[in-house]
Amino acid sequence: MTDTTPDRPAWLDRFLVEGPRMPVPPMFRPAPAARAAAVLILFGEGPDGPDVLLTERAATLNNHAGQPAFPGGRIDPEDDGAVGAALREAWEEAGVEPSGVDVLCTLPELYLSRSEHRVTPVAGWWREPSEIAPGHPGEVATVARVPLGELVDPENRVMVRHPSGFRLGPAFHVRDMLVWGFTAALLIQVLDAGGWNRPWDMSRVEDLPEDVLDLASRG
Repeated sequence: MTDTTPDRPAWLDRFLVEGPRMPVPPMFRPAPAARAAAVLILFGEGPDGPDVLLTERAATLNNHAGQPAFPGGRIDPEDDGAVGAALREAWEEAGVEPSGVDVLCTLPELYLSRSEHRVTPVAGWWREPSEIAPGHPGEVATVARVPLGELVDPENRVMVRHPSGFRLGPAFHVRDMLVWGFTAALLIQVLDAGGWNRPWDMSRVEDLPEDVLDLASRG
């Protein structure tokens, strides 16, 4: 599904071509029996330039507690598929008015093994930004518009590892959040697809903070 909106910014042009054919790493290849879900990758133009919307999940959740994420959740029967679910979840979690979002495309489905979901990323252009705030205090702790410039800044990039020494993958330090795991992996692919990514020093390694590790151990 691809949008042909004439007033979207030119910096999204490459992403519109490359996003729908983004390669799916083996670790994210879907399992047919997993539950269907969707997330919204919402691009906007903020005071600090092009940005993307992220939320931080509440520390009280059973799955992915305290982790930054794209707005999203399960696809309900009454949703209009992945697009409807992504827009609904962004409204419920962050106050994003669906009428102000132009859907650009859907990306290849990804498998999130920890929660056993098949996740369809839906990309949107925030044509008419609305005020954002955590919509569900029990589910969402923080919402933030994160500039793409901050995400690709090499100073904000690290590799995180478990205290045992096992490398967990790349991460971002942005807007008082440590973005890692599934969301960081998807962000990197999005940045690559849009041609925005920059080289960075992958030898910069730090341990995952204990509080983050404790929350992640819940599932």
